[in-house]
Amino acid sequence: MEGHGSGFMLRDALIMLGFAMVAVLAFRRAGLGATLGYLVAGALVGPSVFGLVGQAEQMAEVAELGIVMLLFVVGLELSPSRLWRMKGAIFGLGLAQVAACGLAVAATVLALMGYPLAAALAIGLPLGLSSTAQVLPMLQSGGKLRTPFGERAFAILLFQDLSIIPLITIITAMGAGGDEGPSGWMLGLLTIAAVFGLIAAGRLLIRPLFSLIGGLGERELFIVAALFTVLASAVVMEMLGLSAALGAFVAGVMLADTPYRHELEADIEPFRAILLGLFFVAVGMMLDLGVIADNPLFVIGFAALLIALKAGIIMALGLLVKMTWRSALALGLLLSQGGEFAFVLYTQAVQGGLITLEQSSIFGAIVTLSMAATPFLMIATRKIRQEPKGQDEGREEPRDEGASALVVGFGRFGQTVAQTLLAGGLSVTLIDRKTAQIDLAEDFGSKVYYGDGTRLDMLRQAGAPEAQLIMFCIDETPEADFLASVADAFPNAAIYVRGFDRTSVIQLAQAKAEYVVREVFESAISVARMALGNVGLNEREIDEAEATYRENDRKRMHVQIEGGDIYAAREMTREQQRELRSSD
Repeated sequence: MEGHGSGFMLRDALIMLGFAMVAVLAFRRAGLGATLGYLVAGALVGPSVFGLVGQAEQMAEVAELGIVMLLFVVGLELSPSRLWRMKGAIFGLGLAQVAACGLAVAATVLALMGYPLAAALAIGLPLGLSSTAQVLPMLQSGGKLRTPFGERAFAILLFQDLSIIPLITIITAMGAGGDEGPSGWMLGLLTIAAVFGLIAAGRLLIRPLFSLIGGLGERELFIVAALFTVLASAVVMEMLGLSAALGAFVAGVMLADTPYRHELEADIEPFRAILLGLFFVAVGMMLDLGVIADNPLFVIGFAALLIALKAGIIMALGLLVKMTWRSALALGLLLSQGGEFAFVLYTQAVQGGLITLEQSSIFGAIVTLSMAATPFLMIATRKIRQEPKGQDEGREEPRDEGASALVVGFGRFGQTVAQTLLAGGLSVTLIDRKTAQIDLAEDFGSKVYYGDGTRLDMLRQAGAPEAQLIMFCIDETPEADFLASVADAFPNAAIYVRGFDRTSVIQLAQAKAEYVVREVFESAISVARMALGNVGLNEREIDEAEATYRENDRKRMHVQIEGGDIYAAREMTREQQRELRSSD
C-alpha cells in the first residue's frame, strides 16, 4: 500500500509540475507573470476543472514553506543601513498605504456586505496588500527597480511584507477566545518574547555555526545549515502557537548584517522559488469555481472596485510625496491588485472562525482576478503614464544601493584593488569565502561578505546586474567558459581578472575579460628597476632596460597565445637572451 501511495504522490507531482511548466511558460511569454500561470495550472488540475490531483489542503501546507522562505529572504534584505536610508519611504509611505488601503477596503466590506467588524477587518486588511511576487519581476523586467519610482514601489512592498507579521498576529488575536487559545495581549507578549529569544539564539548559536561551516568550505553543508535555520525558527514559533513566517523573518533579520547574507540568499532561492510556485498551484486547486460561478457579478464587480479604490488611494499618497501625477498613477495601478499573502491570512481567518470557507474562496477569487488585471492595466495605460521627454525621474541608482564594483577575493591582491577603487569614489561590494580573512577584514573596519564568487547566482545576489566592474582577485584563475557566462549574464559590467602566471594569461586570452593581470608582473619590474639603480645605471638606462623587456615579453606572449602553449616561444626566448648578452 505504501508503494501504491508513493506512486500516486509521484504521479500527482508529475501532473502539477507539467501543468505548471506549460502554464507559466505561456503566461510569461504573454507578459502576464509566473504567479498567474501557477494559479491557472492549479485551477486546471484541481477538482473544479479536470480533477487530476486531490488533497490540495495538504499540498498547501507543505508548499507554505515557500512563504516561510520568502519571509526569510525579506529578512535578509533588511540590513540596518538599508533600513535607515529608506526609513522615510518604508515607514512613511509604506505605513500610510497599508493602513489607508486596508481600512478603506474593510470599511467597504462592512458597508456593502454587513459582515461583523472582525470579519470585515479579516477580509479587508489582507486586500490592502499587493503582490510582491508579481510586482518585483515587473519592475525588474522593465528596468525600473533601481529608479526613484522603483525605490518607492519597493519601499511599499517591503513594508507590506513587514506588516504580514502584525496582521497575522491581529487576525490570530481576533479569532482567539475563551479557553481555545491565549488572549490577544498574551499573544502579543509571547510574540515579543519569542522574537527576542530567536535573536539571542541567533547571536549565540547560529552565527558561530555559519562561521564554523564557512571555514570548512562545504557548500552542501552550508545549504543544510541555511534550511535548518529557517525551519528551526519556523518550528519554534509554531510550537508557541505563533506564525511560522514570523520565525523565518526573524531568522533572516538576525543574519542580515553577517558576511553570509548573499550566500544564504543564493542557496535558499531555488527552494523558495519552487515551493512558492507550488503554493500558488495549491491555491489555484483550492479555488471553488462553483462558488465563483454562482456569484460572477459580485466577484468581477468587487475586483474592479478593489483596483479602483487602491489605485486612487496610492495615487493620492504618491502626489503627497511630490511624485508627478503620471508616476503616481503608475504606482497606484502597479500596486492595485491583491497579493499572495491574502491567501495565507484568509486561511488564518478561517481557522480562527472569523470567516467561512465559502467567503475565503470568493475573496480569494477576487484577489486572483485583480492580479490577472494588473498586466492588462499597465499595458492599456502605457501612453498615459509615460512622462514627457526631459520630465522623467531619471535613471540614477539610489545612494548606497548596490555597488559600482564587485571585488571577488579580499586577499593581498584584492585589498589593494578594493581600497584603490574606494579611494576613487566607487562603491564596492567585497566577497570572499575564507572566514579567517573575513574576520580579519572586519577588525580593520571592512565589510566582506561570505560566498563563492565563481557562482553566477552568487554574483547576481551580490548586485552584479547593476555593477559596472566585476574584479576577480582570487588565487584560482577562473575558467574562460565561466567568464563568458559572466559576460553574457551581466553585459553592462567590465570584467577584470587576476592571473597567476603566463599560463593563466594564455588560457584566458580569448576570454571575455577586459584585462588579465599577472599578479607579480609589475612588482617584479619595480624590484628590477631598484636593483639596476643600485648597481649604477642612470634613469635613462633603466627606462630603456624596462622598455626592452616589456617589448620582448609582449612579443613572446603574442606567440604563446597564438600557439596556445607556453613553449611556443621557447626559441624566441633563447634568441632574445643571446641578443641581450651580445649587446653587453
